[in-house]
Amino acid sequence: MTTLKRRKVGRTKLEVTELGLGGAPLGGFRATIPDSEGAALVDAGYADGIRYFDTSPFYGYGRSELRMGAALRDKPRDSYVLSTKVGRILHVRKRGEALPKDFRENGLPGFVPQFDYTYDGVMRSLEHSHLRLGIDRIDIALIHDVDFWTIKDRAILDERFKTVMDGGFRALDELRKAGVISAIGVGINESDTSTRFIKAGDFDCMLLAGRYTLLEQGALKEFLPECVKRSVSVILGGPYNSGILTGNVKPGATHDYAAAPAALIEKAQKIEAVCQRHGVALGAAAMQFALFHPAFCSVIPGALSTAEVQQNVAHMSAKIPVELWSELKREKLIDPASPTPN
Repeated sequence: MTTLKRRKVGRTKLEVTELGLGGAPLGGFRATIPDSEGAALVDAGYADGIRYFDTSPFYGYGRSELRMGAALRDKPRDSYVLSTKVGRILHVRKRGEALPKDFRENGLPGFVPQFDYTYDGVMRSLEHSHLRLGIDRIDIALIHDVDFWTIKDRAILDERFKTVMDGGFRALDELRKAGVISAIGVGINESDTSTRFIKAGDFDCMLLAGRYTLLEQGALKEFLPECVKRSVSVILGGPYNSGILTGNVKPGATHDYAAAPAALIEKAQKIEAVCQRHGVALGAAAMQFALFHPAFCSVIPGALSTAEVQQNVAHMSAKIPVELWSELKREKLIDPASPTPN
């Protein structure tokens, strides 16, 4: 078993391994995997030392939580940290009910998500999550998808932000004060909206997907300094930017779940060339990069197989020469203000 280092989550007593396992692929939205493989990859992560697992009701409309819970519930509960999300309630689809415009295939059959960031909605969401997981304690609860990237309408975004801060946040804060959950945070795809949240409420952590990677470091400007100032820990989702940073970069590689533009392909290829000159896999550099910044506590890539889990573990423990980071900065391929060993 690999010994993975641990870091504290904000000002809480929680400690997470620097490498976690993201549960989005377990839901099966982008690739179909059987229940047995889902359980096997969670088991593989645990066997390799991963002790932080993240899921959501939205991933596969319940499928990810069911699979995550099935794999974890026979393991000692104090041996791992578990996070899930709030903001959507799943209900059984009524006969003749129209599907939402953004409905995703391959989710759990018959279940439909509905946004609900109210006090009661958040309480109900967590109750449902406990039942799907079959686990009596959730360590971290994250407000999910209150960002423009998801909503694509500023007026609706402002409305949901107000709803969650007036209601859902209050519910989470009460549960934290009562010791029911240990930490609360937000899980979104934008650093500017994340900054808005940490200025509006007392949060322990932020799960930021894809916005501080080898390809983009915009979060350096305001968000990450604000996190350090307020002792808010950051969890990085999507360290590979949904595929482009896994390696062997070619036209058609995905960035934010769509074909990457030519300029990003070219930049990723230049970064990979630097990695190759130093005998390092692009995926290893992508995995380790964020953790040089003091705000980050964990990086949580997803996986579709046990082989991908094992590769992620290998990337996290790979030796990377200091000169690689120096060259990336010299070539202006990463922001010179990015913390690195040099």
